[in-house]
Amino acid sequence: MSEKVLPELEDELENGEGSEELYERINMQVDKGQEPLRIDKFLMNRVENATRNKIQQACESSMVLVNEKPVKSNYKVKPGDRIIVYSSKSPESTEVVPENLPLNIVYEDDDLMVINKPAGMVVHPGCGNYTGTLVNGLAWYLGDEHTRAVTPEIPRFGLVHRIDKNTSGLLVVAKSDKAMNDLAKQFFDHTVQRRYLALVWGDFEEDEGTVVAHVGRHQRFRKIMDAYPDGEYGKEAITHYKVLERFNYVTLIACRLETGRTHQIRVHMQHIGHSLFNDDTYGGNRIVKGTIFAKYKQFVENCFEIMPRQALHAQTLGFIHPRTRQPMLFESPLPEDFKSVLEKWRRYVAARPLEE
Repeated sequence: MSEKVLPELEDELENGEGSEELYERINMQVDKGQEPLRIDKFLMNRVENATRNKIQQACESSMVLVNEKPVKSNYKVKPGDRIIVYSSKSPESTEVVPENLPLNIVYEDDDLMVINKPAGMVVHPGCGNYTGTLVNGLAWYLGDEHTRAVTPEIPRFGLVHRIDKNTSGLLVVAKSDKAMNDLAKQFFDHTVQRRYLALVWGDFEEDEGTVVAHVGRHQRFRKIMDAYPDGEYGKEAITHYKVLERFNYVTLIACRLETGRTHQIRVHMQHIGHSLFNDDTYGGNRIVKGTIFAKYKQFVENCFEIMPRQALHAQTLGFIHPRTRQPMLFESPLPEDFKSVLEKWRRYVAARPLEE
């Protein structure tokens, strides 16, 4: 893997990019000698960056569980209690410049928005990308209509998950703290439906399968991710895939995420020898098969020019509405660059035998 991809990926990771949930679960057990104490006071000294107000809000949103049941902030802990707290992984944004950016909002109500993000848009401001991001646009859209002042009550302007800069597709954004906490819990509990379409190198012997391998930082190149099938590093990651269309040299697959780790699909597909088409970080920008044929090489390079990014699209997003408790399901059509490349492969394979 080339060192030259590292600066770009460094920006991507520092900007918080990656198909990843933004909440974590904290587990603890109350010591045997603990005196009865309100749980909001108990947790203030045990959860990083916690305040009594935040803990009380978490209790109101059922984000604090004792012995697997939600509790109120006045619950008094007892020795042996098993406590689970759903908590934000990273600090809240403090400096975001509101910008009037085009947002493709496919659904909106008083509680949430579903946005179809184009490829090339960074989700969250960070090193090297302080403007032009989805959050900059949300700051404008959700800010005061006259002053465009930022609303600080909603962490990260309602983001509970994110997708890579060069991945297109659906994101859900909460418009209230209560909705954000509820959606974050659904993501963590793996009850959210997420289906991605990916064009990957090579053909599959089977029609469907599952990749189980932890995903974590590469042990040598710390700015990229890697797969660890023995679970010695990283976090648990599970990706289910199904073949949709075969083009001999490349394959269109659907991926269903059971977990949401940074670059999970891209890393898992590289791990099993099927890097995403034109993924310049994980080997997909190298022309596979047939490179001795000038026409084939030119054809692939033309495809790269049409879609100068990894061929990955977040097509389906489903969840339970945080207020009505009704199931919500959204689908995003393939963007034009992805559709054009698929059509080129269909014509190419139909016109040329595999043994060329």
